Amino acid sequence: MYRVERGVVYAPAGGDGGQHEELMRMLLPVRKSQRHKSLTALAHEAGFSARQIATHLAISRGAVRTYLRAYKAGGCESLFAKASRSRIDDSEALQSAVFTLLHEPPSASDINRTTWKMDDLRRVLAERGHHAGKDAIRSIMRRAGYRWKSAKVILTSTDSKYQEKLDHIRSTLANLQPDERFFSIDEFGPFSVTMKPGRALTAPDVQPSVPQWQKSKGCLICTAALELSFNQVTHFYSGAKNTDEMIRMATALLEKYGDVHKLYLSWDAASWHLSKKLSAFIAELNESAQLRHQPILELAPLPASAQFLNVIESVFSGMARAIIHNSDYASTDAAKAAIDRYFSERNRYFAEHPKRAGKAIWRMERTTSEFSAANNCKDPAYR
Repeated sequence: MYRVERGVVYAPAGGDGGQHEELMRMLLPVRKSQRHKSLTALAHEAGFSARQIATHLAISRGAVRTYLRAYKAGGCESLFAKASRSRIDDSEALQSAVFTLLHEPPSASDINRTTWKMDDLRRVLAERGHHAGKDAIRSIMRRAGYRWKSAKVILTSTDSKYQEKLDHIRSTLANLQPDERFFSIDEFGPFSVTMKPGRALTAPDVQPSVPQWQKSKGCLICTAALELSFNQVTHFYSGAKNTDEMIRMATALLEKYGDVHKLYLSWDAASWHLSKKLSAFIAELNESAQLRHQPILELAPLPASAQFLNVIESVFSGMARAIIHNSDYASTDAAKAAIDRYFSERNRYFAEHPKRAGKAIWRMERTTSEFSAANNCKDPAYR
């Protein structure tokens, strides 16, 4: 074996000289594992058994057999290839399970706490069949841009009927009929039309800057509804966030989707989304819907403090990153024109390529535009 290592014993006649030279080169001062692999292949070609090689190198016969299998399969390239190790925190199933759990209040898992702690997260995940260490869970949360402070304020719903409302929406979407439509509704803004900061491609000596004090050119609120079956957005501009604007949106959707049987309206728990005036308006419309040949309206409210479930937030995120960040519109009309064009192009794309709101991501939408308890539709940095 020592003669093999010194190069006194050569490869059998007819062998691959290039492979032999590569094996000899890898005997130079490199990592011990590479020397072991190289010497294993050389000794095997010289006629030594796996037992003799393992004894000389003080490694297991299993390791010797593994090296030889790799060498026979692809020569030096296969033998010295870096092993690709799969990381548990790369598992999509685990990532989905982690965010699904973070979005639930701890009380839903019979934990008498108002916020999650790492030990509880790990234990409940294991009970649900996802075994992972604390480091893997931290890695998943960190890569998503969340920290413990954010998890307490943003990620966790405080609604005592969280699971009940979540199950109701899931059931509605799972049993949605061809003549029914489900809408995710919310408002973007108010935001001031000024020079906006953001990441931009710049020359080496240029540092983008935005004045701290600016004169506003106006203020905008964009109210929008995303129809999940065909991925179409209906939007208009509002002067305020109130019940009248929700009635205006319901009326607009009735006009646009007047040929279907039922419209489901889903929004967060803001006071103007749950007002008596809005409930009375919907009840009055539904009483005369059959006579007027109009769709029936039904509310599917989201749990309180659960903006991460509102799918339209993902669309707002993409819109803001594409046309609000780094912008300096001359007027509110110019900003409206950009927003109108963005939604028009998005609607046209999905009209030409029909697909339910889901894994298809439009431009810079942060998460998939689908209703999922694991989604983080509310991008904390989308404005």
